[in-house]
Amino acid sequence: MTHDASPAASSTASPESQARPPAPRTAARLVGVDLARGLAVFGMYSAHVGPDVTVGGPVGLLLETARGRSSALFALLAGFSLVIITGRPRPRTGRAGRQAVVRVLIRAVVLLPLGYALTALDTEVDVILSFYGLLFLAVLPLYRLRASTLALLAATGALVLPQLLYATRKSIEEGTWADAVVAHDPLARLTGTDGVVELLFTGEYPVVTWVPFLLAGMAVARLDLGRPGLRARLALTGAALAVLGYGGSWLALHLAPHALTTIASATDGGSASSAWWSDAVGEPYDATPLSWLLVAAPHSQTTFSILGNTGVALAVVAGCLTAADRAPRLTRLASPVSAVGRMALTVYVLHIVALWLLVDVRYLAVVDADTMSALPVLLAFVAAAMLLATVWSHFFRRGPLEQLLHLATRPARYTP
Repeated sequence: MTHDASPAASSTASPESQARPPAPRTAARLVGVDLARGLAVFGMYSAHVGPDVTVGGPVGLLLETARGRSSALFALLAGFSLVIITGRPRPRTGRAGRQAVVRVLIRAVVLLPLGYALTALDTEVDVILSFYGLLFLAVLPLYRLRASTLALLAATGALVLPQLLYATRKSIEEGTWADAVVAHDPLARLTGTDGVVELLFTGEYPVVTWVPFLLAGMAVARLDLGRPGLRARLALTGAALAVLGYGGSWLALHLAPHALTTIASATDGGSASSAWWSDAVGEPYDATPLSWLLVAAPHSQTTFSILGNTGVALAVVAGCLTAADRAPRLTRLASPVSAVGRMALTVYVLHIVALWLLVDVRYLAVVDADTMSALPVLLAFVAAAMLLATVWSHFFRRGPLEQLLHLATRPARYTP
């Protein structure tokens, strides 16, 4: 089962920001965000259609580095985009603020069924869109907070919420309360899933531990990104968090007695030695041991993983913002990547539909992901996304699904 799945945070771009041409430096910063989002799309593609990381070599290392961290980058950028909708650098107030809130609510409501529709295609992609819908609802009440407060909440969430999730999942393993909730959950009956329990606790992207990523993105969006030295401090903060997350996990796993052997046995042969940074460790196949909280694998839902993934996401965003502001020639060369970022919801949905169609014609029987034979497939997906996004953005302001989502939010203008 593949892990990296993420919607387009660009689907949350503000209609106001698109209707009014921004100042050149502000536009450069938004291009930097689009560039980061486009890179996240390619990281997601690498997890879904690329070679397995076991191919080794530089390609395997690059794939393993992208795997898991691209979805965290998307989540952080989603928080950034939520602030764009609700007002940046200052939150909208009065009627404009209420309209922005309703706009976000509509987007969240649209993402929920869209995510379940894609899940019903039964591809191997763990679709994140439904989780995104609930994540937007979870953090929306905090949109007026300052950057420092949002950053503090993100840090507190990273420290506390993984432990809460672990305790909740243990109670689910040992009790029957979750089954009772699912039995009475209309969402579960309607979608054939575990409904709210899955969205909050048991899914691949549990809202409980993904809230810190959105809060971190909201905090970044509240900053004055044009202030001298701020991007450098943002990059240094990201590097420090990455070292703290991955380095802290490595140290804890080697200092805690029997931690590595316990994790190796719990994951049924997983690579416990890489548990401090890689998804190659696998997932616990039965009861989750307490030592799992020391792991920093991208989808392990631990404090170490959240810190490390947030650090990588911040560093990527800082680098893309700097490139957009200081290297216009490089930015022009990377414009197809930015175009993908601007219509990431569309290319995300299309790639899942494509996987569904390709599996339907037994395509995956031809490609062996354990060899480099999957690399041309990955490059084809990347090239197709860039070509589609570049051509479409030449004629239209928004991607097709982004435009539909924008039209769906139009009733928000009637909010009193």
